[in-house]
Amino acid sequence: MESTVNTATLTSVLLSILILTWAYRVINWLWLTPKRLERSLKRQGFKGGSYRILYGDMKENSKMTQEAISKPIGLSESIIPRLLPYVDQCLKIYGNNSIMWLGPKPRILLMEPELIKDIFNKISEFHKHKDNPLTRLLGKGVINYEDDKWAKHRKLINPAFHSEKIKNMMPAFYLSSAEMIEKWEKLVFDDDWCELDVWPDLQNMTRDVISRTAFGSSYEEGKRIFELQHQLTTLVTEVALSVYIPGWRFVPTKMNRRMKALNRDIVASLRAIINEKEKAMKEGKTARDDLLGLLIESNWRETKGNKNDKTAGMTVDEVIEECKLFYFAGQETTSTLLVWTMILLSQHQAWQERARDEVLQIFGLEKPHHDGLTHLKIVNMILHEVLRLYPPITIMNRETHENTKLGDLALPAGVIVSLPILSIHHDPKLWGDDANEFKPERFSEGVSKATKNQVTFMPFGWGPRICIGQNFALLEAKMAIALILQRFSFDLSPSYTHAPHALITLQPQHGAPLILHKR
Repeated sequence: MESTVNTATLTSVLLSILILTWAYRVINWLWLTPKRLERSLKRQGFKGGSYRILYGDMKENSKMTQEAISKPIGLSESIIPRLLPYVDQCLKIYGNNSIMWLGPKPRILLMEPELIKDIFNKISEFHKHKDNPLTRLLGKGVINYEDDKWAKHRKLINPAFHSEKIKNMMPAFYLSSAEMIEKWEKLVFDDDWCELDVWPDLQNMTRDVISRTAFGSSYEEGKRIFELQHQLTTLVTEVALSVYIPGWRFVPTKMNRRMKALNRDIVASLRAIINEKEKAMKEGKTARDDLLGLLIESNWRETKGNKNDKTAGMTVDEVIEECKLFYFAGQETTSTLLVWTMILLSQHQAWQERARDEVLQIFGLEKPHHDGLTHLKIVNMILHEVLRLYPPITIMNRETHENTKLGDLALPAGVIVSLPILSIHHDPKLWGDDANEFKPERFSEGVSKATKNQVTFMPFGWGPRICIGQNFALLEAKMAIALILQRFSFDLSPSYTHAPHALITLQPQHGAPLILHKR
């Protein structure tokens, strides 16, 4: 009897300790740690509202975002209040180095070029912000890895994006763009003009490019994957605006089940493509010059050269994650760059004519070639200015995982460092009073001259972790723009509604209806 009582007492004590430990962890996560971080940051001069339990500023941030995207803006209005309303408000009220709260985590907004440079260079100290794990269903891959794992994946992926390999992908760039141009020419055939929302066609064209260059297949083969990823992107955007409670991803809510089901379908489709590709490569039945083939070959070499190292190379699951990134990042970045380029050139006809004259001078009406595309100075200036005004990603987050020195600041572990790229790209203090105006001439002497050798232009990031696919995206964009300018002139349709919208990348919320004229 006494033994039973002792066991019950011991069980009760252990359960009490477990409950108290759990309660302390919750209180520490919800209140003690946020308030400690807040005190540390405010002692160093950071300004902002006080922490509000659990949600921080996320409710107000979400409300302001929903209100901002509910109505369009004028063509000459600043796009920042529509895309980053709460960030914009913080910067206006509290200035640079202000604080806002992503749930229980403080998020400091930095605008100083020297601090930004340090953040991009110190990749071992400033890691990618690990937000809601569900958002990483779009693709973990090299973009989300850190330290040794990031270095290994970057090394294995690099050969696929070598300049000579990208040059070999020119036929795919041309074929996909030419098919879109042919479709447009049929539409304008009868009347020499037509009204067309170019946004869906630009998305389809860049999807086609990724399907061909990444997997050696046409868009039709990869169409289902793109459709699934588009659905997943919409859900990820919604999830990113909410507070993530640790462990919530395991709760079988309708949203969680849908996101995981979409991810399973995407993974299964990619696994089938990879298995088929590997089998064909081993049998010598397919070339190895698409991105997937180059990645598999690089992975084989690494594994073969390090037979005793079980961590060498990538697993099939890791290759799948890189493929998900190929699909998502490769298509999204270029399609958004192209659509904003067409919208801005529709508004600025003089620049459209200058770009067309340059294209015709170099290529005439002949097929654009690699050497010519690399010498398109005016087109290059225009693309850089479009990337400044409409960067694909509007804000970039890093996080300290230990006490970290940044300039004169001492940042404690657990602080999110936010770089509001859109705000930096439009800052009059950095770019002059005409910062919100479309002026490609500011890049006439290159990016370094335009930025005064400061880190103020970062559409693809900066430093060691700069986007590995930026040269791929720019060459693809130049091919498409050159072919469009050869065949058409274009201006905004009266039905165009200016409504930039961040659905992971910066997109036109209501499409891009233009008037196309046959040349």
